[in-house]
Amino acid sequence: MENSVADKMAASSVSGWVNGLLGVIIFSGSLPATRVAVLDMDPFFLTFLRASIAGTLAVILVYSFREKRPQAAQFAPLIIVSVGVIVGFPLLTAMALKHIDAAHSIVYLGLLPLSTAIFGVLRGGERPTIAFWIFSVLGSLLVIGFAFMQSDTVSLTGDLLMLAAVVICGLGYAEGAKLTRVLGGWQVISWALIISLPFMVLASLMTIPDTFGGISTSAWFALAYVSLFSMLIGFIFWYKGLATGGIAAVGQLQLLQPFFGLGLSATLLHEAISPLMILITFGVILCVIGSRKFS
Repeated sequence: MENSVADKMAASSVSGWVNGLLGVIIFSGSLPATRVAVLDMDPFFLTFLRASIAGTLAVILVYSFREKRPQAAQFAPLIIVSVGVIVGFPLLTAMALKHIDAAHSIVYLGLLPLSTAIFGVLRGGERPTIAFWIFSVLGSLLVIGFAFMQSDTVSLTGDLLMLAAVVICGLGYAEGAKLTRVLGGWQVISWALIISLPFMVLASLMTIPDTFGGISTSAWFALAYVSLFSMLIGFIFWYKGLATGGIAAVGQLQLLQPFFGLGLSATLLHEAISPLMILITFGVILCVIGSRKFS
């Protein structure tokens, strides 16, 4: 009996990390895509429109699978998820990327695992070990140090916006993961999108540009990516991963997100990968492994 329980727990942990990794890979294109989109689009219009598109798809999903409405007590957590990951993080990062480049924003992605872990303790009731926090902080420092060496842009406004985005996103991740244990991953993000949909549609109409002539094809493709993958599909894997593998532990996979993004840039845009990037990536992977072992 004990072996059976242990096997189930191990399988659940592996499933959580696999789903979390898939979510991180999907999210890795979010900031570069947002950077491309805000070159031609107002950040407010971009934020509201991407949520409106994803929210419409969520309505179709919920209706197709005949999902029951959440209970009254679950609406407050769903609102927190909406404010954190549907409105707050996309809007704040889009505004920040008007002042800083995508490389500089990686500085703050390095803090996101810590933010998620802290809210996992405060909201999810988790209690990681001291060794976990050491590996988590070390991994964050590696990412932040690498990002500072890659970026030339510094802006107080952009930095403060990214810092606020990291805090509110960590809360949204932890709250959504906690709720996923009851509702399910795709249900949580779908209902959060649906709750915010009326406001997002109205806001989109209020911020719509006078003409779409100045919006490039690449910006429209970027909008499609952040609407479909960053706003909906990525969260299905991510919340399931956090819920089954542990918020604090699986959250450390976010340390790999900047390097996945740079890897995509090298593959698709033929950008060079430096030996330093490879070295730091291995260091971050070791930190993720260490945090998993001691979580």
